[in-house]
Amino acid sequence: MYRELECGVPGAVAWSVVSPAPDAEAFVLPDGCMDLIWHERGFVVAGPDTVAHRTSAAGPRAIGLRFAPGLGPRVFGVSADALRDTRLSLDELWPAAVVRRLSDAAEVDPLRAIADEARRRLEGVGRPVETEIAAYLAAGASVSAAATMLGWSDRRLHRKSLSAFGYGPKTLSRVLRFDRALSAARTGTPFARVAAETGYADQAHLAREVRALAGVSLSALVGQPGSAAKRSTVLPSGSFSVA
Repeated sequence: MYRELECGVPGAVAWSVVSPAPDAEAFVLPDGCMDLIWHERGFVVAGPDTVAHRTSAAGPRAIGLRFAPGLGPRVFGVSADALRDTRLSLDELWPAAVVRRLSDAAEVDPLRAIADEARRRLEGVGRPVETEIAAYLAAGASVSAAATMLGWSDRRLHRKSLSAFGYGPKTLSRVLRFDRALSAARTGTPFARVAAETGYADQAHLAREVRALAGVSLSALVGQPGSAAKRSTVLPSGSFSVA
């Protein structure tokens, strides 16, 4: 079962998953975000995805922080494109002493441990330019329009997007539009209207994009049990897991 939790970290959403079976599987949908995940085997960093990522349970329970597009690199201290479409152990990014300290704190309260660390690393960041870029693109602005709003060239926006989001602004815009469309479809909005309201040429265009990014149809995503989960969804087998 997936649920979201209060964490008090600006720009982040906390979540937890309890896996129903040791071999439970899921696929994680692309949304422009990065996650710091705790489970019984340690800490995992989930980089920004370009397509759905199939995964299996690492234990009966997992707790994570999902960072809004652009914030992950400020927490992890590495360019987002270095983590694109990857899952890796936190000790590959942070010093061993820091990971040990975090592990000790997680034995008492894993959510508080990762939230406190993230809050410390984001202290003083405020609303960074990466957040502005994502907001423009999420609202449906073109890449050129977003660059103009910032007073940048398209090339500068592309370079900044690679380091902040893991991919260029066109890909980020595509991922965020998919996310908007899926959210709208899950409210019961007819697919043709979803396509029109989220900037697709028509319903067929929407269907092609969903297939390309998720590997399944929009109907399958909307109809799956537990589909209220923002970043994860169940497989047809009915099992469930985490990033």
